[in-house]
Amino acid sequence: MLRPSKHAHPDRTVVNVALVLLARLRSQRLCDYSALLAYARKAVTGGDVLFLPSLNFLFLLGLIEYHPKTDSVEYVGQNEAV
Repeated sequence: MLRPSKHAHPDRTVVNVALVLLARLRSQRLCDYSALLAYARKAVTGGDVLFLPSLNFLFLLGLIEYHPKTDSVEYVGQNEAV
C-alpha cells in the first residue's frame, strides 16, 4: 500500500519498511537477504509481510541491487544504478 488512508497504520506501510531497510543498507552497504529479512521482522510489526514489496519498491527507485550468487542486497545510491 503506497497511498495513505485513514485506516493505514503509519508504521506498517511499504514506505516505512522501505525506509527502515534503506537506513540499514546505507550503514552496511551490503547485507544478506536473510539477515535483512530478520532485521525487518524485528524492527517492524508485520515486517515479514511487507519485506518483499519494500525491496521491490527500493529496486524500482534504483536504490538497491540484488546479487543472486551471494544472495545479498547492495545499496547503490541514487545516481549509481544504471
